[in-house]
Amino acid sequence: MTRKMPPLAAVRVFEAAARLENFTAAANELGMTQAAVSYQVKLLEERLKAPLFLRERGRAVLTPLGAKLLPGLTQAFDTIEAAFASQREEDEALLTIATTRTFANAWLVWRLGAFQLDHPDLGVRLVTDGKLADLNAGEADIAIRAGQGQWDGLEAERLLPIDYTPMCSPGFLARVEAQLGRKVEPADLPTLPMLSPQDDWWDNWLCAAGVASEGRPKRGGLRLDSQADEANAAMSGQGFVMLTPYFWRNDLAEGKLVQPFPLTTEGNFGYWLAMPPARKSVPKIRRFREWLLREIAKGAEVHQGPRG
Repeated sequence: MTRKMPPLAAVRVFEAAARLENFTAAANELGMTQAAVSYQVKLLEERLKAPLFLRERGRAVLTPLGAKLLPGLTQAFDTIEAAFASQREEDEALLTIATTRTFANAWLVWRLGAFQLDHPDLGVRLVTDGKLADLNAGEADIAIRAGQGQWDGLEAERLLPIDYTPMCSPGFLARVEAQLGRKVEPADLPTLPMLSPQDDWWDNWLCAAGVASEGRPKRGGLRLDSQADEANAAMSGQGFVMLTPYFWRNDLAEGKLVQPFPLTTEGNFGYWLAMPPARKSVPKIRRFREWLLREIAKGAEVHQGPRG
């Protein structure tokens, strides 16, 4: 059904001028000039083919037609305002964060409860479905993404680099070194069980370690979609895996994982905090950003120390 309505902008101006009985006051409320208010009212009168106001000095007096229209229009605008106010309240009460499964499972969920306790008025929803959330469309308030920091229409702030190195479980390493009769070396890795062997991180790290990786087997092996899954598989003794030490330092300290070699490789990727520029000052987003940067800074201080 096609709605047969006058221009909504003109209707809105008429309602304000009629309610306030003054064109200047209506202009101030709507952020318009008095001339613009007069113009919109005139457009509506021409559409209706009847006057809505009797102009008197300092006051806009409604005609019978104007007085008849005002109550229904005021009620309609009150309903619209209430609908948007409800949405604003709901939006202000819930922070939706989109991120990768790795960042969520290996770092964020361990700390997010502390943020929520510090802000009990704010609900927190975490989205890790692997889909790149459209922040400008409101699918999430803010995102923590892996990449190079370039996403159209978004402001990105670098949180930390993504470096990586081989890791495995202590038991798996002990078995490998028992079979070799010596400590494992980087050159041994292409012949040993690897998790996600097709990952380019393996080639990059092996090259940095001075090991030619051309021709290494990339088929077979267990292929997993995230560091979170790969780390769990490594902890269960299924092979060497390429992981970011920053995320797994607790598991390293607790002896669930070991890092056989001190060498780490860093590509041109990092984790970034991304948000629409226009929403950067929204209180809930500002509070989360400030908290996240503090937590990242604390973790970076620990990360600079010797690795266990």
